[in-house]
Amino acid sequence: MKRVIIVLLTSVALLPVHADKVWTLQECISYAVAHNLIIKQQEANVKQQEISLSTSRNSRLPNLSGSVGESFNFGRALTANNTYANRNTQSTNFSLSTNVPLFTGGQIPADIKIKKLNLQAALQDFEKTCESVMLNVVSAYLEAIYQKDLVEVAKRQVELSQAQVHRMELLFQNDKASEADLAQIRSTLASDSLSLTQQGNSYLLALLDLTQMLELETPEGFDVERPILSVVNEVTLPSPDLVYNEALGIKPQILAEQTRLLSAQKNVFLAKSGLYPSLYFSAGLGTSYYKTSGYNTSVFGSQMRDNFSQYLALSLSVPLFNRFSTRNSIRSARLQVHSQEIQLEETKKSLYKEIQQAYYNALAAQRQCESSETALASAQTAFELVQRKYDNGKATATEFQEAKTNLSRAESNSIQSRYTFLFRQKILEFYRGKEF
Repeated sequence: MKRVIIVLLTSVALLPVHADKVWTLQECISYAVAHNLIIKQQEANVKQQEISLSTSRNSRLPNLSGSVGESFNFGRALTANNTYANRNTQSTNFSLSTNVPLFTGGQIPADIKIKKLNLQAALQDFEKTCESVMLNVVSAYLEAIYQKDLVEVAKRQVELSQAQVHRMELLFQNDKASEADLAQIRSTLASDSLSLTQQGNSYLLALLDLTQMLELETPEGFDVERPILSVVNEVTLPSPDLVYNEALGIKPQILAEQTRLLSAQKNVFLAKSGLYPSLYFSAGLGTSYYKTSGYNTSVFGSQMRDNFSQYLALSLSVPLFNRFSTRNSIRSARLQVHSQEIQLEETKKSLYKEIQQAYYNALAAQRQCESSETALASAQTAFELVQRKYDNGKATATEFQEAKTNLSRAESNSIQSRYTFLFRQKILEFYRGKEF
């Protein structure tokens, strides 16, 4: 929870953000945590649990109630002579009473402990929601970076084609190239320009997805900063068992289920409290005023003073038989404990499967990254050789275009593999509780 609080505090400083700001990954994460609507719903759930805990704690306090009554009776009524006569009666009553639970069989302490555990579980659910949002932001951010780098690759392809068009125009002017050769290279330039436009559109769509995730109104002026990429060969991936053992003590989904198990166990004690007697203390005071037609009565002030009364009382309630309701409540609570134990084990198994999947995805991405780097080096060398041969007239335009296409494909694969490995690596670090 401490990490989420730090992120939230960081996000406060990011509220007045300029539209033309270049956003880092951490800034995107902080802003998303502060503005995401699902997280705000979880915040409301946490506040609701805080209110429930406050209500449970306040149940120890005495209650206080007051009442005022005014009544009028008309018609025949029984007299002191045991006869009936027509009379009108007016009465006024005032009372004030209080009631304090002294012993409830442990019901109130057990309920308070349950509410505390429910609040802890709600906080852990809140952190789990924050982590899910963080992962989605990281994925969208790296996708935007990937599309941004592909724009640079497309720009280099256009620049190469422009240089070749300029060279072919000079050759054509000196009658060293045919008009067909010039048309072919111009067609290649047009195709590369179209690819650049399409790639620019893909980048804008990636930015749109990211800004919508951040709850920003528009992607206009929004840009992302490239993260620092680690050297793939120098990265040693931790084993799944190591990551799992670290994750067991810190991941909110595990902590939430463990907390709910404790809450279910406390609920058994709460159900058992119905087997014990309850003792309450009560006290009160009151006064009244009476007036009957045909009789002389004391004035209001005198009656209020003379009729003033007080009382103190202890009330003991002993459960004898309630149709086995308490017994069935205890059985139901114990079944809930067993069900929660199963849920905890299921959550642990799901976490281990997720970590295993993340590890082998990262391992595969690392190997793919190494292979793509080798392929990129080979494609770069091959392109440079074909380009020199093409410049010297020893290679055709088709051979040059094929080498350029292979280089572009190798660059794209290399970029994609690097960012895929970065994302997979960050997921493993995320399971170990490290910052993105």
